[in-house]
Amino acid sequence: MSTAVTEFPPAPDRVRGWYLHRDGGRTVLARHWPPRFDVAAGTEFPPLRAVRLAHQVRQDVWRAFQRLRGFSPVVQVDATDTGLSLIAGGRTSTPVPPAVQARLVALLNDPRLRTRWIACASRGAA
Repeated sequence: MSTAVTEFPPAPDRVRGWYLHRDGGRTVLARHWPPRFDVAAGTEFPPLRAVRLAHQVRQDVWRAFQRLRGFSPVVQVDATDTGLSLIAGGRTSTPVPPAVQARLVALLNDPRLRTRWIACASRGAA
C-alpha cells in the first residue's frame, strides 16, 4: 500500500522532531517528509482537537511498532461533517509482515486506548 498521503508543499517546520502540517480540515503528523503509508488503517472519532488526537495516536502506534525495522509513524486526521476521520500507520524500510496490518486495526479499535485518546483530545476544547 505504499502511497504518499497527498501532494504537499515543501516540508513544514519541525517541532520536537516531528513535521506538523495543517491545511484546512487536514492535519498530518509525520517523522519524515513527505509522509507515506506503507501500512495504514483508519477509524472515525467525534469532533476533537485534531493535533492532540494525532499526537496521542502516534505515541501508541510507535509503542506498538517500534521494533518493526525502519518504521516511522504517520497520522492523518481529516475533519468530516460528523467529526474526524483518522488514518494511522507509517512507512517502513522493509516489507511489512501481514500481521502488522491486523495489529494496527486492533490498536485503533482498542476501547481502552480510544477512551484515553478521546479524553486527552477533548481537554481544553471549546
